[in-house]
Amino acid sequence: MAARLKDKYTKEIVPALKEKFQYKSIMQVPKITKISINRGIGNAVADKKLVDIGVDELTIIAGQKAVQTKAKNSISNFKLREGMPIGARVTLRGERMYEFLDRLVTVALPRVRDFKGISDKGFDGRGNYTLGVKEQIIFPEISIDKIKSIAGMDITFVTTANTDEESLELLKGFGLPFATLKK
Repeated sequence: MAARLKDKYTKEIVPALKEKFQYKSIMQVPKITKISINRGIGNAVADKKLVDIGVDELTIIAGQKAVQTKAKNSISNFKLREGMPIGARVTLRGERMYEFLDRLVTVALPRVRDFKGISDKGFDGRGNYTLGVKEQIIFPEISIDKIKSIAGMDITFVTTANTDEESLELLKGFGLPFATLKK
C-alpha cells in the first residue's frame, strides 16, 4: 500500500504542483518528510499504567514502537513533577509514513462520526500541518472491547513546503479530505 502513495506522489502530485507553483525543478516541489503522532495522557499523574497503555495503543496504530514523553517542568497545581511520564509519541518516516498516511486517509478518517472534512486551520505558517483526532477507535487496529478510556492524539505532517498554500495543495494531492468552508 505504501508504494501506491509513493507512486502517486511522483506521477501525479509532483507534476501538478510543479505546474501550479511554476517551480523550475522537481527538487523544489514540496514533500512530506515525516509524520509525528503525539498523545498526551492527562490522567497519567494519578495512574502510571495509563502511559504504558497509551504507548502500546500508539505502537499498534503507527506500526512502529512509540516512546514515553516526560514532563519538562514541574507544575504543582497538577501534581506534576519534572521527568514524570505524561504521554506517548512516535515519528514515522519513509515507507511506514506513507503506509500510515494511506490508512489514515482511506480507513480511519471515514470512520469519524459526523465527518465533514478536516479543518484547514491547522497550518503553522511554515508549511507544517497538525490534525487533532478525538478518538483512537477510528483506527481499525484498536479493539473497542479492550480500551479503558477514549483518548485523542495530534498528528503532525512535517513538509518541505515554504508556505501554507503549497502544503495545503500537497496534502490535498495525497487525498486528505479538507472541509470546504463557505465564506
